[in-house]
Amino acid sequence: MNSCKPNTEFAPILVADIGGTNARFALITAFKPELNQFVIEHNITFPSADFASLEAALTHYLSQVSHIQPTRACLAVAGPIKAGQVHLTNLGWHFSVEQVKSEFNLAQLEVINDFAAFAYAAPYLDLQQNITVKTGQADADATIAVMGPGTGFGAASLVRSNQGSAVLSCEAGHISLASVNELDSQLINELRKQLPHVSVETVFSGPGISHLYQAMAAVKGVEAKNLTAAQISELANSGECPVCDATLNQFCDWIGSVAGDLALTFGALGGVFIGGGILPRMQERLLASRFVERFTAKGIMSQYVSQIPVTLVIQGNIPLIGAAACLHVNEQA
Repeated sequence: MNSCKPNTEFAPILVADIGGTNARFALITAFKPELNQFVIEHNITFPSADFASLEAALTHYLSQVSHIQPTRACLAVAGPIKAGQVHLTNLGWHFSVEQVKSEFNLAQLEVINDFAAFAYAAPYLDLQQNITVKTGQADADATIAVMGPGTGFGAASLVRSNQGSAVLSCEAGHISLASVNELDSQLINELRKQLPHVSVETVFSGPGISHLYQAMAAVKGVEAKNLTAAQISELANSGECPVCDATLNQFCDWIGSVAGDLALTFGALGGVFIGGGILPRMQERLLASRFVERFTAKGIMSQYVSQIPVTLVIQGNIPLIGAAACLHVNEQA
């Protein structure tokens, strides 16, 4: 977004997107209701591994914007938050929300996971920057679901009612993966030979693509190679490996069923937004797949899900927008 002078009536919000690879910080200096957009300034990314702790990274960022002293903050993190304690296992970072709040003299500090941030961001997305996977008629007052595969599989919902709204996080990546047709069943049977529990994340994640390739090769009676997800994608897109191609096609088809299941679970008549690190790089394949057919194949509830629009989110700054929205929404409540 374009930079502009801070709104003196808007107390700046310090926001962050903390992942295993990068730590991104920014300041939200205004909200423009006519555009339904937050103004993001001083957006700086640091390699997470350069710092021993969140506190060290945050201190370094604030030294870069010393002319502004935010008193409220929201951090989106790729890790669990339990009883005010945050563990970022990939980094070895651990921090207490209350201690960080006190150390940096913050009147308000919220820490949310990255898919909760995605859910908070959903009402503020610019649909023209994103891709319609399935058309539909969203109910502006109904629940929104967000989900997507990346390092793992994440999902959350923004529950909206006459009483207000709230974000619900969940562990949808660890529910059992369901089969819909014979190929799904054969693949699950192969996956069970290697894994005690075949979850959604078993297939729909970076490591999951490799699991799915191994199972697809076994079903097709072909000897599997030791390929990474990136290699599978490269060989599929070049046409060099029919099994890799079938793997990615099945990935896009089958995730339609998963998305439809979660739309029903959340009652997501406000729409489904899919993102994560993988699907935005598979746009053409996803749009050419049976995603929509499988999303809506829900028996007596097919009519229910047929009205739900599905959007592939490729817009940038989603965790930062979501972190800002978390405080903004609660402030408006």
